[in-house]
Amino acid sequence: MSLKPTWALRPLILALSTTTLLMACGGGDSELNLPLPVEPVGVGAADTAPVPAATAFVDTGVTNSRSNPCNVTLATNAGARVLQGFLDLWTPTTLLVDAGVSLAAANGCPAVTASSWTGIPGDSSDGTVKNSAVHAGNINYVKTVTQNRSTAQALAAYLDDRRNKGYSVSDGMGPLTSLWRQGAQQTTTIVSVDPTKAVSPAVNDGGNNLGVGASANADLGLAVDFIGGLADGSTEPPKRFYKYARPWRWSPDVKVVPALESAKSSTPATDGGFPSGHTAEAWRNTLAMAYLVPQRYQELVSRAMEMGENRILSGMHSPLDVMGGRIHATAVVAYNLSSVAYYTNAVKSAAYNQAQAYLQSKTGSADFNALNTYAHTAKTSDSSSPDYDRFASDSSNRTTYLQRLTYGFSQINAAGQTSTVPKGAEVLLETRLPYLSADQRRVVLKSTAMDSGYPLGNDGEGWGRLNLFAAADGYGNFNGDVAVTMNASLGGFNALDSWRNNIAGKGLLSKLGSGHLRLTGANSYSGGTVLSAGTLGAASTTALGTGDVFVKGGTLECTAAGALAIGGAYSQSAGTLSLVMKSASQGVLAVQGNAVIKGGDLKISFSGYTPAVGTTLTVLTAGARSGQFNSVNVAGFSQVTPLYQGNTVKIRLDSI
Repeated sequence: MSLKPTWALRPLILALSTTTLLMACGGGDSELNLPLPVEPVGVGAADTAPVPAATAFVDTGVTNSRSNPCNVTLATNAGARVLQGFLDLWTPTTLLVDAGVSLAAANGCPAVTASSWTGIPGDSSDGTVKNSAVHAGNINYVKTVTQNRSTAQALAAYLDDRRNKGYSVSDGMGPLTSLWRQGAQQTTTIVSVDPTKAVSPAVNDGGNNLGVGASANADLGLAVDFIGGLADGSTEPPKRFYKYARPWRWSPDVKVVPALESAKSSTPATDGGFPSGHTAEAWRNTLAMAYLVPQRYQELVSRAMEMGENRILSGMHSPLDVMGGRIHATAVVAYNLSSVAYYTNAVKSAAYNQAQAYLQSKTGSADFNALNTYAHTAKTSDSSSPDYDRFASDSSNRTTYLQRLTYGFSQINAAGQTSTVPKGAEVLLETRLPYLSADQRRVVLKSTAMDSGYPLGNDGEGWGRLNLFAAADGYGNFNGDVAVTMNASLGGFNALDSWRNNIAGKGLLSKLGSGHLRLTGANSYSGGTVLSAGTLGAASTTALGTGDVFVKGGTLECTAAGALAIGGAYSQSAGTLSLVMKSASQGVLAVQGNAVIKGGDLKISFSGYTPAVGTTLTVLTAGARSGQFNSVNVAGFSQVTPLYQGNTVKIRLDSI
């Protein structure tokens, strides 16, 4: 006899049938139940950048002087010592700050008699070339560029030579330039010239360089005074120590811009070429501006590099000269920023806040990040306008900056040596990476430093190897574990920042705090990623490196132009996975290991792509998949069906 279900049992049978149907949509009874993996642990310790044992410039910067007989040797003059790598290439007549300088005995130190150096290469009083290949390459570079420069390059070189440097380099502000010059009340009397024709006598700038200071300038007076203080640091001490001639004195094949012929010094014994004073002043000014307006940090230091190149194009300086100017100025600015005698934190904050408030007001920007957007939005396509942004291309800036760090010289000492970070150098990133501790900023400088062995790279402290452009983009490698805590309530880069370097290393990245950090590089770090709070943006297909990814809070936002590659396992116990899809295959997850989902949410939105109703999107693939999200939300669609099938997560778009 067959048994038939009674009416009382039919609701139970129907419920069981419905459950089976739902399980089929979710992957059926073959669903895996993998345990949630432990969090990745990286290498177990943070990287460090200990202060080198060498005498620190930030402790002795006051000795960068040519008027004290107690500060005339390499050991006693910070300005000469920070450029001691030049001694690998050149031995000056004397190892004293004495070119054209006689000093009476004072402060218990003996008198100094002026050197016999004439400033004319080849004279019996001249120094000695130690590395003929580098020296020849140095002068040959100037020959080549001055013999082949365009009229436009000659004009730029003339303007950078004759104009006051603070005014000249303020165009590194790009779309903010006119507003900055207006607020600072900067002026110049040098606008243009035919650089191919002689100008006699030489024309000097009758403008006011940095602008008008605090007492007479309510807009940017504090900022002007701040920059003026940071710009205090002469290159005369190392010039008079190293006694290396200008390139046009080394070779008649170096062609000085015709309009600058009348500006050539007639006293060669006091007119050394190394280091370049114009370049150093440009660096001092732009680093100060970058401190106040970190939204334009990389563009401003690129402008300082351009000043150096223009000094070479003018025929007035060589690559080694401008490299020396950069190194000297970087140390000087760090010294001034670190010296309470120059700046208390209150003074720095007042100048910074004034600059930000003025620019936000004048641009109609609601906050720091809105100003950041304005500062990188083209205002004009007219290249003759002061607001034209010559530095709009990050990739071009990066390539050019890297080339000008070394000017193509070969390494003359051992490559691959661990970089050291000068004492106090971390202050140079204080406003650019405000959410990192001083120790972390030191590690950033260490991880982005150029390789060892290049000319001028062995100063003992590490100034010659700093790459501030790369450092402004965060870490270059995770050789230790990195914990980033960003507090969005503090605003600015604390709320939103991007790291654009290609990050390598074996360390772990832990994202903490309420702020939003974007990773955009071709990253290969292998220690894993843990997201606890805030937003971590993955803007490239390899943004999260090759290790495991563990989301236990916050939002992991994928905006990659392709599938975001997870090299290890993907685990989520809470938080949100936010996928911004630009096509059916862009903005999704491709997990090489297992994907274990024990909670959290999935949110999907679209950018430049609108899928049709009825479309099924594969949003996650893995070696194996286990678990489901607590909720799934798809922007623009009122009903969707998540399909947890095998090693995938798919979403069917049912209705709008």
